[in-house]
Amino acid sequence: MANRSVLSICFVIGAILLASNVLPSAFVPPARSSAAMLGVATAASMGAAPVFADEIGDAAKKFASASYPFLKEVNWNAGLYLQNPGKASAADWTKAIAKAIDMGAVMDPSLLKAGVRAHHQAIGGMDSKLVTTEGAYEDILASVGRMVASVPEDKVMAVYNEFGKLVDPAVPKYLMGTVNEADAAKAYNAFMEFKDVVKAHPITAKIPTASVNTAIDKAAGKLADASYPFLKEIDWSSNVAAQANGFTGTPGAITKAIDKALVMGASMDSGALAAAAAAHVKAINGMDAKGVASKADYTAILAGIGKAITSVPNNQVMDVYNSFAKVTSPQVPKYLMSTVQAADAAAAYKGLMEFVKFVDGVPMNKF
Repeated sequence: MANRSVLSICFVIGAILLASNVLPSAFVPPARSSAAMLGVATAASMGAAPVFADEIGDAAKKFASASYPFLKEVNWNAGLYLQNPGKASAADWTKAIAKAIDMGAVMDPSLLKAGVRAHHQAIGGMDSKLVTTEGAYEDILASVGRMVASVPEDKVMAVYNEFGKLVDPAVPKYLMGTVNEADAAKAYNAFMEFKDVVKAHPITAKIPTASVNTAIDKAAGKLADASYPFLKEIDWSSNVAAQANGFTGTPGAITKAIDKALVMGASMDSGALAAAAAAHVKAINGMDAKGVASKADYTAILAGIGKAITSVPNNQVMDVYNSFAKVTSPQVPKYLMSTVQAADAAAAYKGLMEFVKFVDGVPMNKF
């Protein structure tokens, strides 16, 4: 189906937004960094794991019981979680996201898939206040704990430290004022205990290698040739992507759109997904002062996205496309078009449609 390649962008954005809207992101002071660690782990959860009884699962049950009252006090219907929580530049946020992607790329794929299933079930069970059941919340905590346990500690701390730099110190104080302080403190103490259990029970990740498809690589190169001039014209220093007014849907509708992205991610080939993530990390680390990746790195990203998308059923791809279309302001494309050369944008779009047509013709998991 058309638009497969475009949708992977929605997929990544959706996962990041989920970290802001589903997990308890207000573990306050000094838990702004602690919350970031859990949130980013969720953002990386692109994939799904068998449910089993273990120390992390037992600890998650205790953590859920202690923090669920706090979870219910958070106003998840507020648009607050779509706001930039500081004054960091777009480049700074991009570099922090690269740390999160790098962390996600080395997580055990089966545990990632379990994390997606847990979030999918939790979103499906949300009430009108966007609060899921305590049981579903417990499953999320257990799955996130196992995901983090499968990552080397240095990569976890890289995410913790990078995001900690970007959040304004006033944010935790403000969030504390919106909930019962005693419940927040209880939740934070329980989180610290849970963190210790996760750290004490590391899991060895088994990362599959990506299959090779030189045909997709070639098609990606052609798209890069057609669209790189357009890419360089975009103002990547703009913070417009972090502004909530690009969305027309409610937080609930946006969360449900994110759910479609998670379901799509859970179907992706794990090797292809890890390779695409690695391509993004390399490109971000090599971007110039304007936030533009080299053409070679950009080509690698396009190839990685194409290979990941070919492993997804068309109906799941279109579910993401349609869901995000419903919650995105129609003014967004018009505004973005006004910031670039129309001819270059048209050439990029034509190249994309050719790439989409090619990727759409590649049989699932046949590369």
